[in-house]
Amino acid sequence: MKIIDKNELKISSTLFEFINNEAIPGTNIESEDFWSKFSKFVYELAPLNKDLIKKREIIQQKIDQWHKSNQGKEIDKKEYSDFLKSISYLIEEKQDFIIETSNVDEEISSIAGPQLVVPVDNARYALNAANARWGSLYDTLYGTDVIKGKRYSEYNAERAKKVIEYVRNFLDESFPLSISSWMEITKIKIEDKRLLLLKESEKNYLKNENQFIGYNGEKDNPSSILIKNNNLHIDILINDKNEVGKNDKASIADVIAESALSTIVDNEDSVAAVDAEDKVKCYRNWLGLMKGDLIANIEKNGKKFVRKLNPNRNYTSKNGQKMSLHGRALLLNRNVGHLMTNPAIILKDGSEIPEGIMDAFISTLCALHDFKNKNNSRTGSVYIVKPKMHGPEEVSFTNTLFEKVEETLGIKKFSIKVGIMDEERRTTVNLKECIRKVKERIVFINTGFLDRTGDEMHTSFEAGPMIFKGEMKKSLWLNTYEDWNVDVGLKCGFSGKAQIGKGMWAMPDQMANMMEQKIGHPKSGANCAWVPSPTAATLHALHYHRVNVFNEQKKIKTRKQANVNDILEIPKADRPNWSIEDINRELENNAQGILGYVVRWIDQGIGCSKVPDINNIGLMEDRATLRISSQHIANWLHHGICKEEQVMDVMKKMAKTVDSQNANDPKYKKMSDDFANSTAFSAACDLVFKGRVQPSGYTEPLLHKKRLEKKLNN
Repeated sequence: MKIIDKNELKISSTLFEFINNEAIPGTNIESEDFWSKFSKFVYELAPLNKDLIKKREIIQQKIDQWHKSNQGKEIDKKEYSDFLKSISYLIEEKQDFIIETSNVDEEISSIAGPQLVVPVDNARYALNAANARWGSLYDTLYGTDVIKGKRYSEYNAERAKKVIEYVRNFLDESFPLSISSWMEITKIKIEDKRLLLLKESEKNYLKNENQFIGYNGEKDNPSSILIKNNNLHIDILINDKNEVGKNDKASIADVIAESALSTIVDNEDSVAAVDAEDKVKCYRNWLGLMKGDLIANIEKNGKKFVRKLNPNRNYTSKNGQKMSLHGRALLLNRNVGHLMTNPAIILKDGSEIPEGIMDAFISTLCALHDFKNKNNSRTGSVYIVKPKMHGPEEVSFTNTLFEKVEETLGIKKFSIKVGIMDEERRTTVNLKECIRKVKERIVFINTGFLDRTGDEMHTSFEAGPMIFKGEMKKSLWLNTYEDWNVDVGLKCGFSGKAQIGKGMWAMPDQMANMMEQKIGHPKSGANCAWVPSPTAATLHALHYHRVNVFNEQKKIKTRKQANVNDILEIPKADRPNWSIEDINRELENNAQGILGYVVRWIDQGIGCSKVPDINNIGLMEDRATLRISSQHIANWLHHGICKEEQVMDVMKKMAKTVDSQNANDPKYKKMSDDFANSTAFSAACDLVFKGRVQPSGYTEPLLHKKRLEKKLNN
């Protein structure tokens, strides 16, 4: 690899040339000026970054020692809380405040809806996710299990009839008519500024006529009708010539739902980026999204086509004026956390650059193109979601980092907005004080089961053996944490200004179950929640028509706030008396999940994919899966619930299962052919057997090491 020496930095030529030749041109930034300031701030920030990681380790050691000293005793909550305060794990909560973030796009501030998460290293997926702002309800329902019965790839009249009935019922619920049902309408027109819906000669109007927004075509014969509910649009397409429309009483050919309002373009848990080559691939796709010129050349079923970003959607308003709606999801960029370093840039002491520092500078540099063309943000903001921060001090460091980026790039202070991922225990219990540190730039907080449970287990590793994973979702700490996140966000003034998010629906093939269960997220006061696909986004959008989240938030503000002491309830099993069968079943479940994901990460560099679980149900998985599963087995090993030999037998058994599940992948290399020389199998085992000593239980250090080994040997 060629290295460029610049301002006491050794920079991979791949990265240097990308920045100089692709990212900087068109930004009014001078290359020399950028590298000079970048180098200066890297040397200012890197030692602070390193000190924060050391502090994590010191705090963890003190917590471990406290649990060892109190082994066998019932934990006194006050004594435990006082101890956490004494080591600066739990910070004193100060006076109330309201966030002051300004210049926030409406997709974050005032519209509630689904949020996609997509790996940035795959241009096709990134484009699909950006374009998922609008989705066909007919196509989505026709192809998923929400509509019961056999699914067909070709047109089937009986299934199409069920789809149409489902959508008409939705329209009746969200856009009720003055007299009839949408099912009975035979003609749609615009009468003056009103939407006229005829049932033969009987006139119908919307009960709430403000829901009619605009149209395309002629008033007497429109080609589409735009209506709105809870700030979300529905576009009804009318065409008596197409396969569906010609058989429909009202000639409705499709119903398009505003779906993924925002998308997190991910540089973190869903990618496998371990060196300059990988990072540039990620940065280049983000740059294309910010410039608006990203394309993907696709070949499907023998046909070649080019995918690019969708244009805006144009209409005539009911007042006769031209109007335009954004055609794409608002894009947020998830940088990596504070822990990892990357060999793309080497400092003068021989150490690697903290990857989060590099991400912040380069992802914002790329976003300068959007400041000019307004392809993404219309308010002159760039949105960076920051994961894996532990407590207010680390959030404050992120604020300082963003200030240095703004200074380097000559942009207005607080142009960089921040999302705090509330997935580390020290952040959860200090959430209000974390938010305070970025009160002028905060736009997002969320909860997430997998990473949060992984940190819960690692923090309290020495407290005792943890309960079964399936029991975690019923536990006091987790349910209190979910409520606490919303309570704190609302108390800090998030409603109408910033997003409160909930976690991922991980089963992309089980949309009927999602439609039953995920309505709980908007009901909980979350104005966004994660979905794994554009299809899921279109379906989940219906929940936000049924639930007015901002009204729910008003109700939630009046409830008693969740108690932080309940969050500190450790999910350990006091005197476990589990059968060997139950223990082995849990081990197998964990091991299969670890191996199924790791083998693709290490061997093929795939950071996110649909991985079959032990029951062959496809789960959309990323690195958080590994953290919870590896920490769970490691904890049981540490406390003697299982033995090393037993776990190794399970790992080998599950490796054969995973090999079988991947039998149709021509790129797949079996682990069970040669356990001793399988880098993927070795990595999976290390995650378990060395899990106790991994920083905060994170999987990245081991994965990066093994992936670099694999790339070197290929």
